Amino acid sequence: MLRIDRACYEAIVAHARRDHPDEACGVVAGALGSGRPERFIPMENAQRSPTYYEFDAAEKLKVFREMDDRDEEPVVIYHSHTATEAYPSRTDVAQASIPEAHYVLASTREPDRTEFRSFRILDGVVTEEPVEIV
Repeated sequence: MLRIDRACYEAIVAHARRDHPDEACGVVAGALGSGRPERFIPMENAQRSPTYYEFDAAEKLKVFREMDDRDEEPVVIYHSHTATEAYPSRTDVAQASIPEAHYVLASTREPDRTEFRSFRILDGVVTEEPVEIV
């Protein structure tokens, strides 16, 4: 189960809406080993695409070094889908490289409703998990 505070949830949704029609992406960091998403880190979609996201390599390196310096890890890796449901694509599954992370998708395909779902992705297997907003 992903337990995420309302401020992080709202920040992810706002980022997804702001970048629409392109996909938005980023991470939510938490203290090492805590499993608690605490620090929202929006990132640039280097592809600037409505169908694909990719972290900018230099920004990703900077963000991950900063997390190391702060004894943090990526608890949530998020991105948006702009025209499809909030479910990992084959590309999303292939790129999932942090087995401990919650992979969150926010679909902005409907202008007045955001679909927000979380998944674990391990060895190509996608498992949806409940989301609790606290």
